[in-house]
Amino acid sequence: MASENEKTERLHTGQKLIQSDSLFKYGIDAVLLSDFAAKEIRNKNSVLDLGCGNGIISILLAEISRAEKICGLEIQEDAAELANRNVSLNNLDEKVIIKQGDIKNIKKLFEPCSFENVVTNPPYMKESKGKTCSNEKLAIARSEIKCNLEDVIKAASFVLKSNGNFFMINRPERLGETFVLLQKYNLGPKNLRLICP
Repeated sequence: MASENEKTERLHTGQKLIQSDSLFKYGIDAVLLSDFAAKEIRNKNSVLDLGCGNGIISILLAEISRAEKICGLEIQEDAAELANRNVSLNNLDEKVIIKQGDIKNIKKLFEPCSFENVVTNPPYMKESKGKTCSNEKLAIARSEIKCNLEDVIKAASFVLKSNGNFFMINRPERLGETFVLLQKYNLGPKNLRLICP
């Protein structure tokens, strides 16, 4: 059940999602990323959702992909707790697991080469760029305060199995930096979808 500062929404897939006014709310990026990844996730694959927030991507992928097991990792305790509630709300406890933890500690949280797929909607803004958000929880989701792009790509490289897939969405001005980091961590870009708002 949603509390006073929360609302329950119905997703386009028919699932439900509780969103909190005090936490980062999902946008179209999460929906587009889920759609992009779902087409490539093979039958009985495992998926790690890095920085899962309220669980939107994990929940969508549970419905629209052929993944057998999905794990969401979220650093913020409140967001991880909300993601767990959203998983239960949609009766996905057998398929989706949410862990609270830090991407930078990936080696303590997961075994190497343990997922066929990694998906992430990381913080877009460098910590020193853009408007400063007074809500710390929102700021952590939007800006590179707790992790940066390299931390995310490094974590994905660690947990991905050989020939695994890494799906990420980000701003076009970070494309050059992204390609350099992908190469650094032995991840080669194969498919690119450009999105116009």
